[in-house]
Amino acid sequence: MASSPATASQTHRPPRPNLAFRQLRGRRSPAEFAALVRRAAREIGERVSCDARYVGRVEAGEIRCPNYAYERVFLHMFPGRTLADLGFAPRSSVRGRAARPPGEAPPTLLTVPAPAAAGTREDTEPYDPHDPHDLYDTHQNHKESDVLRRAFMTGGATVAAALGPFGLAIDAVAAGRPPGRVGSGEAAALEEAVRRIRLLDDRHGADGLYRRAAEPLRAAYALLDAGATRQTTADRLHSGAGELAISVGWLAHDSGRFDDARSHYAEALATARMTGDDALEAHAFCNTAFLARDAGRPREAVRAAQAAQRVARPLGSARLMSLLALREAGGWAGLADRTGCAQALARAQALYERGRSDADPEWMSFYGEAELEGLEAQCWSALGDWPRAARHARRAAQLQDPHFSRNIALYTAELADDLARGGHPDEAAAAGMHVLDLLDEVQSSRIQTMLAGTARVLLPHRLTSGVSDFLDRHASAPRTA
Repeated sequence: MASSPATASQTHRPPRPNLAFRQLRGRRSPAEFAALVRRAAREIGERVSCDARYVGRVEAGEIRCPNYAYERVFLHMFPGRTLADLGFAPRSSVRGRAARPPGEAPPTLLTVPAPAAAGTREDTEPYDPHDPHDLYDTHQNHKESDVLRRAFMTGGATVAAALGPFGLAIDAVAAGRPPGRVGSGEAAALEEAVRRIRLLDDRHGADGLYRRAAEPLRAAYALLDAGATRQTTADRLHSGAGELAISVGWLAHDSGRFDDARSHYAEALATARMTGDDALEAHAFCNTAFLARDAGRPREAVRAAQAAQRVARPLGSARLMSLLALREAGGWAGLADRTGCAQALARAQALYERGRSDADPEWMSFYGEAELEGLEAQCWSALGDWPRAARHARRAAQLQDPHFSRNIALYTAELADDLARGGHPDEAAAAGMHVLDLLDEVQSSRIQTMLAGTARVLLPHRLTSGVSDFLDRHASAPRTA
């Protein structure tokens, strides 16, 4: 069916920057402002996963009207102001949203939406396809998003449905219909698909995602082959396809498919070098270093991390250089070089303390203090310093945003293993039980492998308090196929 002129104009209208919202941020960095948003949300009992990426999209005008959860938070932060005062468009003007009657308050956490009429959208809390945070942020959407996630993991929903606008390209490629020449709309849809895959992975792990990730990757490279209308669009497509290859590579990596991951990272690296994209090249080398460490090739991990640092240095992001120093530290730890590891860790900490900047890549939104602690814990664990490793792993789990179940499970699994090997079987079993609780919503072969190793270490301690319960439950827990 052809789109109406009105719909077409809305779809292709370039976003208008939200200058009012940008002014409210003041001199704070996007990450600092996002932290204030999350704190304000907690004050009123809301759940939002605001990060620097979300703040940037609001300021760029990509999010014309926030969902109801964010609306309540913003109005709490800036009392006496309306959404219009904050630079947002009326809800009724945003396609797919319905206006509330004048004077009606936004739904509260206790609001129970009325059933939608057959064949219509539900108006109480519509889903914004341009805002990946809508997948998880509101109480009303939480059940729907959980259903989507479970269907996606088990094959009941297609990748195309989960990835929003990019789904059209996926469907076309799957049906054997080559796309015509592409423009900025397709480039934006590809970038959004990368964000959504990362979001789902952060929340729920890689295993269920990877089985279906080949579809969007094929579609991305089909768009590249079709050619773009402008060079700037072609550059965005190459960057988006490379980032998607890295994301799919990470899904393979986290689900234990190391050869597949290596191939995807190499594909991203080739894409970066063809187009002279230093940021993409640094990202590809960063993940290659991480993979090499996990695959038992620590010297390659050091070389790849050092190559990433050479490429990334002119980009001006201290946080990126900090993460790359941690990748190098992991390689040195694998080589049992305690001095080299400690030097790289000190460099990573010093660079991290310089703070965030506008030069930080979008994909690094996961890299906060919790990840810094977690990666350092892994280094000390590789060096056999169990008490120090456990200290950092415990801090990582405590610092992690509660929305990111996968990372909490990862850090807690690291903690359980460090405690078990360090001679604290009762505490290790308690941490392991917490990981098992999280595995209902997290699918990660990496975490399951770590937990299996912990269980083997704890076998001789079966008579210790709590250990037998953990071992029995672990033995009966389902394994990822």
